[in-house]
Amino acid sequence: MNGTHRVNVQFFSNKGSPGNLLKSSCACYNIVTTIKVGLFLMAMNRNNFIKNIFLAGSAGLMALSGFSWLLKACTPKDIVTDEPDKDPEEEPISWQPAYAKLEAEGKLTERIEKAYSIFEDCALCPRQCGENRLAGETGFCQTTDTAVVFSRQPHFGEEVPLVGSYGSGTIFFSNCNLRCVFCQNYPLAHHGRGNKVSDEEIAEMMLDLQRKGCHNINLVTPTHVMPNILSATRIAHKNGLDLPLCYNTSGYERKEIIELLDGIVDIYLPDMKFMDAKKAEKYNMAEAGDYPQRAKEAIQEMHRQVGKLVTDDNYIAKSGLMIRHLVMPNRVSNPKEFVYWVAENLSKDTYVNIMSQYRVAFEAFEYDKIARAITSEEFVEAMEWAKEAGLTNLDERSLGHLEIHRQRMD
Repeated sequence: MNGTHRVNVQFFSNKGSPGNLLKSSCACYNIVTTIKVGLFLMAMNRNNFIKNIFLAGSAGLMALSGFSWLLKACTPKDIVTDEPDKDPEEEPISWQPAYAKLEAEGKLTERIEKAYSIFEDCALCPRQCGENRLAGETGFCQTTDTAVVFSRQPHFGEEVPLVGSYGSGTIFFSNCNLRCVFCQNYPLAHHGRGNKVSDEEIAEMMLDLQRKGCHNINLVTPTHVMPNILSATRIAHKNGLDLPLCYNTSGYERKEIIELLDGIVDIYLPDMKFMDAKKAEKYNMAEAGDYPQRAKEAIQEMHRQVGKLVTDDNYIAKSGLMIRHLVMPNRVSNPKEFVYWVAENLSKDTYVNIMSQYRVAFEAFEYDKIARAITSEEFVEAMEWAKEAGLTNLDERSLGHLEIHRQRMD
């Protein structure tokens, strides 16, 4: 849609309503009922709009929030555009989360039972400790068959398609099967802080996040408690849960376990931390030299299941693969190899978030190569490699950060 579009706005007339508040506070400007917003919103694509708002800083965000408030102050019948009415036959079919379809087919319970059986001789992650977690034994992840949750809340720091207007409904599970030496969440990932919760309690957390308006259930560090999550999802769904499930993982996964999630998870959000086996072995407590190969296999399976990112008309994620790659000092994470691997083994329109927020945390001070922040040059070269590789669906905020770091280099 190009050009300028006129939006006719009929303000509410009730006393104390947004309409009267606007009239009283802005009387000197002689507010009219026609506002030209096309040049601001319609003449740029969404990616450029978000990037420009980001670069504008707080002023841009205030303008955006103010415009959103203005639109909410109007009833649907009061907004008139020159677009033709949609043909009823063209209306999209009502969306359903993947797990709802599997439940309708009578197959979700079978998956949950199969997942729970893995606890008896645990092989949920590549470590395959073999502990009987049903009997209270623990392996590397320090967790029995009862999950531990550190926190849950709407999260506004995730990727834009996950956050929307009301946040991503994050549930942070304690403990981890990888435990990086630079982990920013070490109190929960390494030290296991949190509270033991039943599957029923996890289900209630999911429903509470849905009641708060969150756009998805974002399961952070889910690998070692995957059976609990599946059980909780079914309980919550039977009580009204209908949000997408987002599987937010370190990437240290077994392909066979990801296959078990086919038809349950809507959005996969894996990290791809390391491309080099020796570096992977050095910088995490699991000494996971097999991390690169395991992560590649798992991410390819995720891509097979859900494909590229799919969003609704409001740019809210409904399904698909979103990959994170943290740029580290001295090219420790091998960003060039990462972006070319994505381009050659997945698809060039895969959603990729190249992140600039590495900071020296936990035990990173003890490792010379990663005992400092990244430079602007290191982040810019990673983003330029992504473009050279032909990646076309880069995270909006990473593009905004690119402009900032380029300015710092001038």
